[in-house]
Amino acid sequence: MTRKIADCRNSPSVSNCSLTISGEEEEVVRAATEHAVSVHEHTDSPELRAEVRATLEDEKTAV
Repeated sequence: MTRKIADCRNSPSVSNCSLTISGEEEEVVRAATEHAVSVHEHTDSPELRAEVRATLEDEKTAV
């Protein structure tokens, strides 16, 4: 299964957050949502989780 990445640098923020989270898709969605709520003051909702999931990228592996 392909690992996924959520990278805060791809989303504009006041804090200029540079956190990157990688792992299995559900792990990343959960962790990135928790981060968005605790650090970026978003509200946890199905819509937020859908937005997080839509921004995930496949992790690139070194060759």
